[in-house]
Amino acid sequence: MADHTQAQHAPPAATDGPSRAAAPGPWRLALTATMHCLTGCTIGELAGMMIGMALALSNGVTIALATVLAFLFGYAFTLRPLIRTLPFRAALGVALASDTFSIAVMELVDNGVMLLIPGAMHATLGQPLFWWSMAASLLLGGLAAWPLNRWLIGRGLGHTRAHAAHAGHHH
Repeated sequence: MADHTQAQHAPPAATDGPSRAAAPGPWRLALTATMHCLTGCTIGELAGMMIGMALALSNGVTIALATVLAFLFGYAFTLRPLIRTLPFRAALGVALASDTFSIAVMELVDNGVMLLIPGAMHATLGQPLFWWSMAASLLLGGLAAWPLNRWLIGRGLGHTRAHAAHAGHHH
């Protein structure tokens, strides 16, 4: 029984390394940043698509509205904690620097997928086609932005700036 207990408490494999336990790795930080942006994008996208469909706007106008709202909500989610510790202009600068590329990639992929799925842009809110198309397009947008966020974090950009600004002014 002692051998079994020792095996369960064996040190981590060499590939895990001691730093893995101390702090999340860059891929995990990138996933957190991506999920953060994706939350704002999802709210904006859904609101824009719902408004566009409810008002029978053209596909182009609906996508433009959804994109603008996705950026606004995406930035708002980053701004919220920053405005507690930074002046608004500084917080806005950090939000723009940390989220712009991520949101842009999400929006490009998300809206492209919605346009490629037959009937998705003409589906009504009561049809399953609308909802599964939105879910698939947002998932694919998030998956496309995740490696971008990892790349940005590896270079001290993207959400690294937001986290540094928030942590650096936290008392």
